[in-house]
Amino acid sequence: MITAIVLIEADRDVMTTLGGELADIAGVAEAYSVTGEWDFVALVRVPRHELLAEVVSGQIASLSGIARTQTLVAFEAFSKHDLEALFDLGN
Repeated sequence: MITAIVLIEADRDVMTTLGGELADIAGVAEAYSVTGEWDFVALVRVPRHELLAEVVSGQIASLSGIARTQTLVAFEAFSKHDLEALFDLGN
């Protein structure tokens, strides 16, 4: 599974609707509105690299009101939550 974090800068007039539009795209596992330099973060999970380009360049970047994106492709995943579940003995 390929995981990417897509940082999104959006125009003001789509701030209230863009999160839902992002979440509706196949391959977008989660979408967040955030503070700071970027307006939204989308977590994209796809089975093959070819699909990553289709989701990010083909679907996300083509949404109305998106000014720019930056995509970070994950090499490895580290999750304290997953480790806790693995070693949970039901205490």
